[in-house]
Amino acid sequence: MPHGIDKILVINSGSSSLKFMLFSMKTETMLAKGVIERIGSADATLTYQRDGEPKSTEGVAALDHGQALKQASAMLIHPARGVLQSLEEVEAIGHRVLHGGEEFSEPVAVTAAVKDAVRRYFDLGPLHNPANLQGIEACETVMPGVPNVAVFDTAFHKTMPKHVYLYAIPVELYEKYHIRKYGFHGTSHKFVTEAAAAYLKKPLNELNIITCHLGNGSSLAAIKNGKVFDTTMGLTPLQGLIMGTRSGDIDPAVVFYLVNKGYTIPQIDKMLNKESGLLAVAGTGTGDMRDLVNAAGKGQPMAVNALAMFSHRIALYIGGYYTLLGGVDAVVFTGGIGENSYSARQAIAAHLRVLGVELDVEKNKSTFGTLATISRQGSRTPVVVIPTNEELMIARETFRVVTGTR
Repeated sequence: MPHGIDKILVINSGSSSLKFMLFSMKTETMLAKGVIERIGSADATLTYQRDGEPKSTEGVAALDHGQALKQASAMLIHPARGVLQSLEEVEAIGHRVLHGGEEFSEPVAVTAAVKDAVRRYFDLGPLHNPANLQGIEACETVMPGVPNVAVFDTAFHKTMPKHVYLYAIPVELYEKYHIRKYGFHGTSHKFVTEAAAAYLKKPLNELNIITCHLGNGSSLAAIKNGKVFDTTMGLTPLQGLIMGTRSGDIDPAVVFYLVNKGYTIPQIDKMLNKESGLLAVAGTGTGDMRDLVNAAGKGQPMAVNALAMFSHRIALYIGGYYTLLGGVDAVVFTGGIGENSYSARQAIAAHLRVLGVELDVEKNKSTFGTLATISRQGSRTPVVVIPTNEELMIARETFRVVTGTR
């Protein structure tokens, strides 16, 4: 494959959805994007948008991921609305794959052995890995011969040392079942780490930062010399911070207690992953930070307390990571909340003054989804907002794999 490849398609396949984004790598420009939702039902829809143009939504036939990909492909080559003359212009396809277990520390070209590995980790990523594999196999059918690359959400975290990723449970559980901390959001953490090195004009291998990916799912990473030293998510994305619908850290005995009260394991699993977090404690009926901030601003007690819970947990981890790293070059906010909620950033930063964090109130309030320093001039610890772009990171990783330019 020549180094001059241009068009790369990025696929993020969910259990009933398929997101796609087409990039021109010569300029790292997004040409078009879309999502097919409710795959498998009679009311599946395709939302599509060319760069700089309004979105459009229409009903489509998508009883499986193969049909969904055909619908997406047809839109990309549509005579009036497409951006390609032919699917032959797609030179590589990058796939987000949730769980790579202990086998993958880098993105890899998809082979039969790689697909077998993705299958082996179905039990660690039951909601994502099967769907990710369906997306890969759909691409192999619809666009045969085009290289596919798997970009694992866990890969960037593979640099954690053993004393960090092991749980203090019988070691045979790790040896037999690979129960350990893996971490997630790795593609986002890697993107903002590389972007921070460029923005701060610091060599990547000398960069010490704390990256805060805050959204409906949230995680922090302690970056030491450009590599992950620790992260908040664990065996699954449930560990760590309080999130939109996930509980984050709780006493494991809560599960046993609820079982003794008559709850089933599936009920508890659903509760902790989909019915907890901000949804459960904010009193707003949603897990959306915008609703929480609005309610807290009106003095609603549950919302005020939920914002305090959210910022407390994040500050607790930032303080710990700051200590383990021996100080940092910056604290970096990203993700939907991290990029856009100045109230959430302010609530977190209020706990961090002892670390030398001093926000510029006006810069913080005026920063929404743009790259900016929001700390005051002279703040001992800089605070930076860096918009993440996981799809572009997947496209970059795919380019590196297919061109051998890592």
